[in-house]
Amino acid sequence: MTTAAARRFSVAPMMDWTDRNCRLFHRALTREALLYTEMVTTGAVRFGPRERLIGFSPAEQPVAVQLGGSEPTELAEAARICEDFGYVEVNLNVGCPSDRVQDGRFGACLMAEPARVADCVAAMKAAVSVPVTVKCRIGIDDQDPEQALDALAEAVLAAGCDALIVHARKAWLKGLSPKENRDVPPLDYGRVLRLKARRPEAFIAINGGIADLDAAQALLAPRDGVALDGVMLGRAAYQNPELLLGVDPLLFGRAAPFASAKEAAESLTPAIEAHLARGGRLSNFTRHMLGLFPGKPGARAFRRHLSVEAPKAGAGVEVLRAALDLVDESGSMARASEAA
Repeated sequence: MTTAAARRFSVAPMMDWTDRNCRLFHRALTREALLYTEMVTTGAVRFGPRERLIGFSPAEQPVAVQLGGSEPTELAEAARICEDFGYVEVNLNVGCPSDRVQDGRFGACLMAEPARVADCVAAMKAAVSVPVTVKCRIGIDDQDPEQALDALAEAVLAAGCDALIVHARKAWLKGLSPKENRDVPPLDYGRVLRLKARRPEAFIAINGGIADLDAAQALLAPRDGVALDGVMLGRAAYQNPELLLGVDPLLFGRAAPFASAKEAAESLTPAIEAHLARGGRLSNFTRHMLGLFPGKPGARAFRRHLSVEAPKAGAGVEVLRAALDLVDESGSMARASEAA
């Protein structure tokens, strides 16, 4: 499958969440979706411990790296390094509103500098052969989203940007925390559709407030002859990872990797054992699983067992197996069979 095809559904880059262990877990639930790293700065890629920061398993593919930066030459160098590591896409963050990111002159504040973003994209495109994409907001602060998003889109697309992923909210750089910026500014899906109508040839994906696969399918459906090319889920995919089991059959016409979330979790046993052998902790994996089994008998006991036992020194895969044994998936599986 091409990267563009995988981009039809992607799991958003999320700081402190979408690390390599999380991505292996998500890959057990969907073979087709495009997965993203946490954002990593150009300085970290160029001078930091690369294997720890951007290393990943081939089993995670297709996986894209998200870079934070605003200097074209530095982004080009970081992009080359990431391509050499095997990433199938390099994404530029033009959407994060945190103070730390603003102090570094990257993230959402770059919405005010479309020409600079275009220079960054052009430099990365010249440096790598994999797709270069941009994730942005519809505007910042007092910007008019109609003008701000068009200005950024026109600039980066002219520079060769392969896809634009739009978080359909403004970012308020002053007055709102990063957490509030994910909820308080109102969603405006119509603004993203208007961009797609203006640039039908461009790959335009949408992000922000998409709660489930029904909402994702609705956003991919044509409206007045306009159809978005992709959807990106963030918190919904992380907090209710079981929904990812429906991605391949519903959005790609392929069978799900496993018949149940329990089977998917159990399939990670070899990867977890290898992680433990390298000195890692069980909780490095299981913290990403706590949202499994919503509404199923035993889900609360599953979460409690993992929360208490997995962080303990010496905890092994038997802790995960014991937690999984507390969950009864039979009722939901029977209902799904009847519905089918």
